[in-house]
Amino acid sequence: MTSAAATEPLSRKRIVVVGGGSGIGAGCAIALAAAGGRVFIGGRRREPLESVASPHEAIALHTIDVADRDSVAAFFAAATDHLGGVDIVVNCAGLNVSPRSLADVAPEDWDRLMAINTTGAFNVIKAVLPQMRERKDGLIITVSSIAGLRALELAGAGYCASKFATTALSTYGGLELADEGVRFTAIHPGEVETPILDQRPEPVSAERRATMLQPEDVAAAVVMIAALPPRAHVMELTIKPTVQRFA
Repeated sequence: MTSAAATEPLSRKRIVVVGGGSGIGAGCAIALAAAGGRVFIGGRRREPLESVASPHEAIALHTIDVADRDSVAAFFAAATDHLGGVDIVVNCAGLNVSPRSLADVAPEDWDRLMAINTTGAFNVIKAVLPQMRERKDGLIITVSSIAGLRALELAGAGYCASKFATTALSTYGGLELADEGVRFTAIHPGEVETPILDQRPEPVSAERRATMLQPEDVAAAVVMIAALPPRAHVMELTIKPTVQRFA
């Protein structure tokens, strides 16, 4: 007989997915709930969140603007009240802009990229960290990018800079808080077929989209990391389409 714990590796885990209304975040929320987790998702717009949460009893929602610290505080107060605490955070909030070259990116777009991709990740971490430190247990998974490991012209100047900083933030957190039981993981996806593709300067063909990762591919990696015992720490994980060059 197969036990419930074996079939649901995240049974009873209290999980927050920020940026859970679409793309990788939505894929993660659904996969984590299927693995037995109780999931609380957030994003700026309520309608996409409801589309993700409504078919799943295990998923609840609240809006959040990661660039607004009052909004982040309200979100985590709601998440903690609903779940009784937060064991795992998956931070998927992010965006890109167009135009995105260093010569053409608008200063206000640069500021948005930093505010959401980098400072937003910091705000989320700061909001949840006190309860994890008090409990001496917690996992914070941040979805960065392969553009946070090596600068890619395709990704643009601001996106690369923001993701490099986000990667460093996650790595630093893992170093500082290892002895307090708080683990940090940065996941670096290559091309994924998500709505962020609509922000590319040139339209993406159907043929190219067919070669990309799907959100559920990244979600499977997130579930694997989240299901590991506290003694195991995955610092970084890179996942890319088979055909995408990254060398």
